[in-house]
Order: sequence, then C-alpha cells, then structure tokens
Amino acid sequence: MYADVILPLPLPGLFTYAVPTEMQPSIGVGYRVTVPFGSRKHYTAIVTRIHRERPENIKIKEIHSLIDSHAVVNDQQLRLWEWISFYYLSPLGDVYKAALPPSMKPRDLQQTYTPKTENYIQIDPEMETAYADRQLGRAKKQQALLAEIRDYLTTKNADRIGKKELSGFSTYSASALKGLLQKKMLIDVRIETSRLESDIAPIRAPYTLNEHQNTAFLDINDCFRHKQTCLLHGVTSSGKTEIYIHLITQFLAEGKQTLYLLPEIALTGQLTERLQAVFGSRLGIYHSRINDQERAEIWQKMLSPHPYDIIIGVRSSLFLPFHQLGLVIVDEEHESSYKQQDPAPRYHARDTAVMLAHFFEAKTLLGSATPSIESYYNAQTGKYGLVTLTERFNGSMMPEIRIENTRELRRRKKMKSLLSPLLIELIDQSLKENKQAILFRNRRGYAPLIVCKQCEWTPKCTRCDVTLTYHKKTNRLICHYCNSIYSVPKICPSCHQESLETIGQGTEQLEEEVSRLFPDTVVARMDQDSTRGKDRSEQIIHDFQQQKIQILVGTQMLSKGLDFDHVKVVGIISADSLLNHPDFRAHERGFQLMTQAAGRAGRKQTPGTVIIQSTDPGNPIYSFVTGNNYAAFFQTQLAERKLFHYPPFYRLIRIICKHKDAEKAGNVAFLLAKLLRKSLHERVLGPNKPVVERVQLYYIREILLKLEYGLSSHQIRDILNKAEARLRDESDLKQVVLYYDVDPLS
Repeated sequence: MYADVILPLPLPGLFTYAVPTEMQPSIGVGYRVTVPFGSRKHYTAIVTRIHRERPENIKIKEIHSLIDSHAVVNDQQLRLWEWISFYYLSPLGDVYKAALPPSMKPRDLQQTYTPKTENYIQIDPEMETAYADRQLGRAKKQQALLAEIRDYLTTKNADRIGKKELSGFSTYSASALKGLLQKKMLIDVRIETSRLESDIAPIRAPYTLNEHQNTAFLDINDCFRHKQTCLLHGVTSSGKTEIYIHLITQFLAEGKQTLYLLPEIALTGQLTERLQAVFGSRLGIYHSRINDQERAEIWQKMLSPHPYDIIIGVRSSLFLPFHQLGLVIVDEEHESSYKQQDPAPRYHARDTAVMLAHFFEAKTLLGSATPSIESYYNAQTGKYGLVTLTERFNGSMMPEIRIENTRELRRRKKMKSLLSPLLIELIDQSLKENKQAILFRNRRGYAPLIVCKQCEWTPKCTRCDVTLTYHKKTNRLICHYCNSIYSVPKICPSCHQESLETIGQGTEQLEEEVSRLFPDTVVARMDQDSTRGKDRSEQIIHDFQQQKIQILVGTQMLSKGLDFDHVKVVGIISADSLLNHPDFRAHERGFQLMTQAAGRAGRKQTPGTVIIQSTDPGNPIYSFVTGNNYAAFFQTQLAERKLFHYPPFYRLIRIICKHKDAEKAGNVAFLLAKLLRKSLHERVLGPNKPVVERVQLYYIREILLKLEYGLSSHQIRDILNKAEARLRDESDLKQVVLYYDVDPLS
C-alpha cells in the first residue's frame, strides 16, 4: 500500500511513501503522517490518496508514524487547496503551509500542540466524613476549609473545584490546603479544558428589518434560487449587517454553517459584539492575532460533532474544516486586504471564497458600498446576481461632501495649517455639540521625506530602493518596505551642513497639528504603528465609540466598515495622493477610499459633512465621489479598462524575477520573456523595472502577461511550466527567486 502526501515545502507535486503493514487498517485521506524527507529531516504531511501503484525507478521510503485517528482535512478542503495551487500557480505545499495552524504541522517528530489543563481539587470519594473529622483532630483551619469545600460542592452539585476559585474561600490558606493534600483528604487533579469561550448566551433576536432592508433580503433569497453568488451593493450605513444576520439565521434553521469574511482584524471586535448578541456561543472568531494554540483548538472543534455554526474571520478562516457550509459572506468585498501578497500562495480571499462555496454547493454574498470593478461587471453581465440598497438606515441623510481647493487657499495665504479654515471651523462646531471628527490621511509616520536644503540629499534604505520615512515619536527613520530602522542624522552626511528638513506630512504630524489646534480635546491615532499591540486597534475603536476620544486621525484602516454613532465631520487630507499612483487601479482605490471614509459621517440622525482637501479639484473622480455616483464612475473605468486591456476584460499574471545582482535578475527576466513570446506573442510585456527596483537587497524585474479570458488556464500553465523548464536548462538560476502573482492588485 502506498500513500501520496503533501509536504509543507515549496515544491511541485505530491510525494509517495510506502504504508507500513501495521498502519494500513488505520490510515486514510486527510490524515496527518510523519515522513522522512532528505537525509535526516522529518515533516508532517497530509495524505491525499491511498493506492497500490508502486512508482517506477524511485526508492520509496516508509511513513514513519501516523499522527491522527481521524481526518483533519476533508475532501472539500483538499479540492480547494488543489484549485488555489492551480489557479494561483503556487506549489501545493505552500497552500498546505498557509492552511493549517503552525502547531498542527510540527517538524522533526516534535508535537507542538498542547491541550490546556487546569488544576482542580476534589474530596477523596472513598473517604467518610466522620473518619475525616477524627483524622484532622485539632487541625481547626483544615477542618474549616474541608467543611467549606463540602458545602460548595453540595450546593453546586459538583465533584471538584478549580484551584484558582478555591483561593477565594474565606477559610483558605496555602498551609491548610497543603495539609489536607498530604493527609489524602483532598486530591489534586489536572483536567484538560478548552481555551475557547463556550458560555456566551444570546441577548436579543435579530432586529426587524425596515422596508428597504426587507426588500433587499427577499431579493437576495430570490437571487440565490437562480445564482450561486449575489452582490449586495448598499450605500454606507444602509444596514447591510442586519441583513446578513437575518440570512445567517435562515441558514442556521436549515442546519447550515456560515463563514463571515472581513478584510481587517480591526473590524472583528465591533462585529463580534453584534453577532454574539444574537448567536452567542455558536459564533467562533478566527484570525492571526489569536494565538496558535487557540487556532489549533478551533480547528479541532470544527472537526468535532459540535462545531461552530458561524465563523467570523479574515483570509485564513477560508481554510477551516467546515462540514455543512451553506453561506459565505464577504463583507467589504472590494478591499485590497483580501489579496495575500507574501508569502505564497498569493490568493484573493474573495475569489477563493466563491470557489469554496462552489465546492460545498453553498451560496456567496458579496457586500460593499463601493464594489470592485470586477464584481460589479460580473453582476452587470449576469454571472452574479445584483441587489441594490440605496437608502440609509432609519432615514439618515447621506453626508454633504465638499471639495476644498488647498492650492488656491495657499495662494491666497488662507491655508495656515494642514487643515483648511472650513474644516477647522466644522470640527470646532462639532466638538461644541459633543460630536466627533475623523481625519483621514493615507500615509503613516511624521513625514515621508527628510531632505537637505543645501545639496538635496535624502536618506535611503540600504536594503531597499526607497526613501526613509521619519517617525517623530520614536525619533527614527523607518523603511516601510522591510521595516529596517535608522537613526536620524543631525547634519547632512553629504555636505555636512545642519540643513535637514522634513517634507510632506503623515498621520503622526497630522495628530500633532490637530492636538495643537484643539488643545483641550482628546486626539488619538489609528494606523499600523499605533495598533501593533494585541487588541490595540479594538481598544482605540472602543474608546472612540464611548466618546473617550473626540478626534480620531488615521490611515485607510479608518475607512473599512466601522460604525460610529457620533461622527459629524470627516476630513480627507491630501486626497490627491490617493489618485497619483502608477497603477491601473489608482482611481478605483481612490474612489473607494474616499467614499468609504466619507461614509463614517452622519450614520445616525446627525447630518454629516465631509471635507476633501485637494490641489486638483477639477479631477472627475471628485465629482463621482461628491455625487455618490458609483454607476457613472464604473462606466468611465470600464471604458478605460477595455481600451488598455485590463481586468475585467483581460486576466493579468505578473512574473517576478529577483536576484541580489541586478544584471543577473535582468538577464533571467529577459530570457524568460523571450521564451514566453514564442507562444504568447504580444501578450507578454516587459521585462521592466518596478517603481521600487530593490527590496530587502534583491533587485526586481517584472514581466506582465495580459491574457484574454477565452484562453485555457491549463494551456497557460503548461506554457509557463515549459518556459521555466527551458529557462533552467539555458540559464544559471542559482539564487534567483522566480514566482507568479495571478490577478495582481496593481
């Protein structure tokens, strides 16, 4: 008997091992096994096939040991892994590494998952009360403690008490407990317990939907009768989440599980509260900030007879072992955070969610106020269903959006701050009304640039081809590509003059400026730097909800689906920087970020105002944002995409070649592009140098493939594999990093 297995290594294909005779009755597909690989290493592998076909001309090693007594990966998961590997041109071993929690794939025979245990105290069941009292004699403290333990266990109808709980007894002392244990009156036991909360009770039923929500709910159900995937295009604060709750309730009644995907960990806290209020302990939370042992325990619970009915999480929750998946919700489906960048597999969670639902014959609901061009196109062409929700919940008005021409204000010398006079006035007025403000600047740090006024020297990362960002709070220069940290020079290293100055502004400088303008106000910042600690982002969101913070400054983290009751003013600072990126999605992202950020204002009965500060107010994007006109924006973008051969009309594959020697990187990329042009012709663009040519000491060259959707994916994969094989024959690929990014974001 032989087993084909997946190894957690970036290698193509499966590996075949012999199954020892004594293991044959117990092994199965989806089981973990320990196998030797190489001269002395052992890895945890996943069995994908059992057969009796001995491979020819290969020395077959035996499986070392069987870890499981049941499958830890089911058939639908394996199908999903194979699809991700095929579509995203990634080794199956990389998919396996991304899917399982680290403690479930130990190396070199070390088992890293350890069940949680707690100490309990119980009375010896064979000991009679009268005998115990005689034995204790004059040990009054021990007698008193034993009596209190007896009363507690009788009242609770329990046979043991936690050691931590025991320490709170009025008669407790360490010496009395020690004496009772030594006399065998009490027994100290360790019991395996769960790390997961299991006693959260629901506190409300789903709220009644209003007329517009109920119409959307019925339309979604009607759509699901004909199509597997539906796009819910609902304006900000239209009550999409409550519609999701009603759908989850409906699928639960049918005995089906729901996966609720979010783009950011920061959003899980606020949404978890809302869902737990309705579903209690039936809800599980799964993301990377949960420690590894908890993630492994959630995985095991999902395999148990009593799994979570609802999972809320980010990308990685796609890989959990569902059994009765009926509904997948992808909230804020347009978000770029759904695309995994590094390491491989570089999958898009939204598109992968659609495939996961397909394998389970489940339904997928994509929700957004600003859908991605691809999803809206799929809805317009009939691939997806489309349901629209144009009214805000409870009749709240859409915020008034105004464009401030900062170039003109500076020319007239009226712009004396990072904030325009109108924005300052509106914030001041909202604070007097006990309302709040959000200021959005999509650049972290204090200043994006330090420059010498004499010789124009700027500090650059020694590992990456980028300038360093100044962070005033830590007084450090930081590379935002590799996170290398540098000290701030006092004089220019080039001309040795004390002539260094900061250029531009980030969230740190904006926070400082706002604190200066409103000195009696609590100002906080929410960006990647301020939310590094565990639960730090949830704490900032909670404090803002409770109005402990009056003004919140932040990056794009603030634009993602957060719900605040008292925000009257939103300011978008340096809006042009959102649009001036050299990629085809720049205007789409800018429109989405501005619309989503604006949507944080006036979400309840308080009318909101949004100020967008721009030096180019005539840009057509601003008219689409101020008019909340997604349809016109979509048509404009669609025409450009079709003209220049971009999605949704063409599929993109970016091929990246990296080497620590710039010439070798260029030579390999040139040869690969030449080989590909023999089959794909004008569909091959490049190789080119990216905007940032070097990252972490590696020089980068890129090839871009623009492929019509009619082309066979199998044929494209075959062309790439053959070209890569030829490349290895004709070129020295030592230390060359070569990988594919399918459906890149830019």
